[in-house]
Amino acid sequence: MPEHATDAAFELIKHYGVNLKIVNERVTRHGDYRRDHNGLHQITVNASLNKYRFLITLIHEIAHLAAFEKYGRNIKPHGDEWKSTFQKLMVPFIRPEIFPNQLLPLLARHFRNPKASSDTDATLAIALKQFDDRSEKNYIFELPYGSHFRIHNGKIFKKGAQRVKRFECLEISTGRVYLFNPNAEVELVP
Repeated sequence: MPEHATDAAFELIKHYGVNLKIVNERVTRHGDYRRDHNGLHQITVNASLNKYRFLITLIHEIAHLAAFEKYGRNIKPHGDEWKSTFQKLMVPFIRPEIFPNQLLPLLARHFRNPKASSDTDATLAIALKQFDDRSEKNYIFELPYGSHFRIHNGKIFKKGAQRVKRFECLEISTGRVYLFNPNAEVELVP
């Protein structure tokens, strides 16, 4: 977590009574919030995240808890109540002491209408990625048309045409077409 965000984040954790667990990487999510059978609030965040994505993910999950407490459990998980709560909790962190200058305008734009995952904001996801440890993976948008690539579960695809934002990709073994976000990380297959 960015050094200048630690105290404020810890205050939120204490205020909401969060049991925070740092867990091994999960492919499908950066973190999650659950209320366990004893009524305790548990938030998990992937250990593999860079410090900026870690902070965004932690505040995202605390926003679920805060929105449920304020509006009740019948709200949509990423509906208007959660969005306004996430914005309110995140705004104090969007400062140059916490985030690098090149991320600040992207964060400001993203938090006008936050999405269920910062990964769906391709521009922000790519900007955040530069702070990750180096990887042998490529983004879909970087691959040439017609190239073959492998995803995390071993399935192999052929890159096709770009629709408005996403790329059509053919799964080689089944012939089915899937849509991939441009910032999906994949392994190029020679």
